[in-house]
Amino acid sequence: MKNHVIRALSATRLNSAIAAGRVAVLLVGVTVYAATSTIHGTGIIAYYEPFDGPATMTVRSLFIKANEVLSWHQHPGIGAYTIVKTGTLTVEDGCGGHVVYPQGTAFVEPPGRVHRGSAGAVDVETVQTFVVPKGTPFSQTVAQACGAPQVVDECKHEGWINFNYPRRFESQDDCMHYVKSGN
Repeated sequence: MKNHVIRALSATRLNSAIAAGRVAVLLVGVTVYAATSTIHGTGIIAYYEPFDGPATMTVRSLFIKANEVLSWHQHPGIGAYTIVKTGTLTVEDGCGGHVVYPQGTAFVEPPGRVHRGSAGAVDVETVQTFVVPKGTPFSQTVAQACGAPQVVDECKHEGWINFNYPRRFESQDDCMHYVKSGN
């Protein structure tokens, strides 16, 4: 009986060590971000015309530590309406370029446009509002890409070649059709 208990304890320790090893393997190569968010409220809109159905509205504060760079992501639905409450936020577009937003400024992160934010020398707090089709997350992590053209002019002069999220375009006309129709 004593040997049976010792074997059971050894098996339990071995299983615990294997589980810990698996967790360690999963974490290797994963970037951990210090940014945190606080959801202030979430509500359901019974019918939202742009989605031809129900929608979820969420308001949150996002806290980004000094010098932190967030992952590439995009916002579905109507995008994100953002206010920089404290600090300075730099938004880098997946298509190239960046815009600096100091404390007290507000801006819209267009739906489908791939981007990432970074804090300057001090912590940043933003307040954001999202409206998405019910059941859809308000933010999606994606690989760096040049996402969704927003206006027809972005498709002109071979600009259509640069866009690769949510899909590549076959021509300038295809890109312009996407902007006008949303698909």
